[in-house]
Amino acid sequence: MLAVLLLAVLPVHAADYRIDPARSHAAFGVRLLWLTQVTGRFEQINGDVTLSSLHDTAVVDAQIAVDSIQMSSDRFRRWVLAPEFFDVAHYPAIHFVSDPISLAKLEKGGELGGTLTLRGVTRPAHFELLPSSCPLSAPQDCVISVRGTIQRSDFGMNGHHTAVSDRVDLGMSISLDYAKR
Repeated sequence: MLAVLLLAVLPVHAADYRIDPARSHAAFGVRLLWLTQVTGRFEQINGDVTLSSLHDTAVVDAQIAVDSIQMSSDRFRRWVLAPEFFDVAHYPAIHFVSDPISLAKLEKGGELGGTLTLRGVTRPAHFELLPSSCPLSAPQDCVISVRGTIQRSDFGMNGHHTAVSDRVDLGMSISLDYAKR
């Protein structure tokens, strides 16, 4: 009987936020020959942020279209899309699913853990969630920013290890639109 009463009080469908692909992007930087920083920007991120039924935690689920990458030269773009790096023909998306995170942490900032899938390899990932004036407990549009680093070799990107740094700096700016399911 208590379970029926709880179900009557809690919303049937939790409010969630959709990632706006037109206003969201992910960027990366990697050292080439330890002198130059090569950067790229992914222009298409899709997914959502889903609130728990109690609206006290949220889970981020984001997919980045690898072929949406923009770079300073077409030569670099072709190079990173090739099999030795992103291998877009076999792995068209990068996928991140966060661990549940408290809504307070979304506002204050802190560590954002989860799993990152890149080139078919899924690994734990830890990023820094930057402070945001984004109280998801009240419906509104907002922006979440994240930054961190990964080792490209962890995801099978071993090519050109003498010329290209293993460390990859990442940053994401995710614009969220409030939506009801």
